[in-house]
Amino acid sequence: MCILFFLCYLQAGIFAQIRTENPNSGVGDYIIGPKYIVDPDLKDQGNPKGKSFEFTMRLADSSIFRGTDSTLDPNKHVREQRKIFVYVPAAYKNGTSAPILVMHDGPSRLDLVKCALDNLTNSKDPKRKIPAFIIISVQNGGDDSKGSQRGLEYDTLSDRFVRFINNEVLRAVLSNREIKAFYPNIAFTSDPWGRATMGCSSGGAAALTMGWFRPDLFRRIITYSGTFVDQQDDDAPEEAEYPLGAWEYHSGKKLIMNSEKKPLRIFTHVSESDNGANNPKSSHHNWVIANKNTAAVLKEKGYHYRFLFSRASGHCDRRIFEHTLADTLIWIWQGYQAD
Repeated sequence: MCILFFLCYLQAGIFAQIRTENPNSGVGDYIIGPKYIVDPDLKDQGNPKGKSFEFTMRLADSSIFRGTDSTLDPNKHVREQRKIFVYVPAAYKNGTSAPILVMHDGPSRLDLVKCALDNLTNSKDPKRKIPAFIIISVQNGGDDSKGSQRGLEYDTLSDRFVRFINNEVLRAVLSNREIKAFYPNIAFTSDPWGRATMGCSSGGAAALTMGWFRPDLFRRIITYSGTFVDQQDDDAPEEAEYPLGAWEYHSGKKLIMNSEKKPLRIFTHVSESDNGANNPKSSHHNWVIANKNTAAVLKEKGYHYRFLFSRASGHCDRRIFEHTLADTLIWIWQGYQAD
């Protein structure tokens, strides 16, 4: 199926900004590139800075991901503990119930999101202002792909990972002594529209899976170079229901098309030279096909979505984040009303 792209760029590679005015605008498919620059809102502009925190969580202490699953490849490294990075923006007022953004593969891209938060919470343009959300950036469990702890967490189609985030990580943040010393009444909103999640590659697949399986917990989804391919462990129990892993979202069982529409707002992206770009569709391992198909079914189903295709770029290309992430955050948070 051909996907209609709306060309969104300025001549000579000047920065292309997609700016929108209401929660229903800016929906559709866009092409950017081939030249990219860093959005000024992702640079230090001298605005007030928030506070950063870091702590660890031992896998052995988890009741959900202990690093001992029988599907794990013994030759792939599993972390003994994972790092949790938290950023509370200067605009946050202690005691209020903050919106949150959970980021995967922490601390990847955390620097960019922190800059965006510092700048856009202080924007004089009301159309570009974003809420003072708290960032929780979570390190993966280790290694990559099938048989890895990271793959188990991110590429499995179930609610297991979102339960881990909601029941263990968020509670650990709220009870952390160092954080509580600065913000004794810190709180997170229970409104699922105030809870966003973001990732790249398998982290992007995890973001969609969190919202898909538990839209009562997370409803704003950001995925770059999303691994909507067959990368679920071959011996995972979930194979019985979803034999093609995340490929089932858009093809195979076509979960998005054949399920009742869910209350989600979804940003997706893929690069022209993304992983498996030359693989045949029958491989179920072509990121470009997977993301184009995902965008097509989101469009057909009537979701509030935005799909970005970046030319002359690769998998999880930092230039794409630097070029687009500020506008992505503005778009994903449109329509949010604080508690």
